Amino acid sequence: MAYTIGEIAKRFNISISTIRYYDKEGLLPNIKRENGIRKFSEQDVETIFIIECLKKTNVELKDIKRFITMVKQGDSTIDARLNFFKEQKEKTLNKIKELKTALKMLEYKEWYYTKAQELGSAKELEKNIDLYRPKEMKKLFDSAHEQQ
Repeated sequence: MAYTIGEIAKRFNISISTIRYYDKEGLLPNIKRENGIRKFSEQDVETIFIIECLKKTNVELKDIKRFITMVKQGDSTIDARLNFFKEQKEKTLNKIKELKTALKMLEYKEWYYTKAQELGSAKELEKNIDLYRPKEMKKLFDSAHEQQ
């Protein structure tokens, strides 16, 4: 099955100009053209899926391009491609850990300011924090600070 650039843009919720940019930068090396119109195969769809996945994990386009080049080189680059994904997985797991810590602080601060709003004063809350703060919020606060 062949897809149009509009169908691809809609499917991935990205702009047509982004897809054209990917093509221009050599990230979509297998796109066929009929009368100058790009026709995307299932393989092209999978390539865009990988590009978008890698972008979400903060891989720079130059590194995505390096990966695409390795794919074009064939089986001789399997080890390098595997290492590329292992490294990115590790970076992503570390980022998730950082974000979980940040989320704990956001949850704590949401509680904090909700309570301050209820009391009508952040100063009052801070002055008597041990009186007002439930145990689970203390645990959340401490847990968020452990990672620092």
